[in-house]
Amino acid sequence: MGPFITFEGIEGSGKSTQIRLAARYLEERGIRTLVTGEPGGTSLGVRIRELLLNRGSVAIGAEAELFLFAAARSQHVQELILPALREGRWVLCDRFSDATVAYQGFGRRLDSAFVRKVNSFAGVGLVPRLTILIDMPVETGLGRALDRASRQPGPMEDRFEHEELAFHHRVRSGYIEMARQEPERFRVIDGDRSIEEIHREVCSHLDALLPTAGDSCPSGISAATKSQSPS
Repeated sequence: MGPFITFEGIEGSGKSTQIRLAARYLEERGIRTLVTGEPGGTSLGVRIRELLLNRGSVAIGAEAELFLFAAARSQHVQELILPALREGRWVLCDRFSDATVAYQGFGRRLDSAFVRKVNSFAGVGLVPRLTILIDMPVETGLGRALDRASRQPGPMEDRFEHEELAFHHRVRSGYIEMARQEPERFRVIDGDRSIEEIHREVCSHLDALLPTAGDSCPSGISAATKSQSPS
């Protein structure tokens, strides 16, 4: 089994850039990688992504939003992530279940314990070996994200960017709290620096996994999960 590594952060934190650089770094060392992200990764996930991220397409309540993310994750894990891990590939994922706790639990103020239960069911207990949390001030990240969305061709994926500022502060607080609770898994990186500085720090955390990356399955995958067939 390959290691499962996730990249998390608020809007505009630069995690998508860093995940691409991390994949290149690993591939240059002969490590087979899969880069994916949520919501998305599968045909079903892409359709759900359109509903969730395109502002104004359809009204979505907080509870419905949670279950849409869970549906996309379930398909993503079974169809793409678990098969790649079983092949021994390093899977780098742009957002995963921690994002749901941060956005729907802390941000939307849904019950976090229930959100975690939904996450566990949808993700068949999959927990990242390592989570890179790129942290930065909310105002800085939002400014970057809104600028990026304005230059995006086609429908703009800016539904979350247009939430009230207090929502984004709750999301950031949620991420910091999760990192405090699980310091063995999270690595918090200051994202208010140059791309090169952040990349070097990301690589240092990846290097720490190199000697033992294939010794065991990613934490959180039970024996029952390992025996399941992808849907």
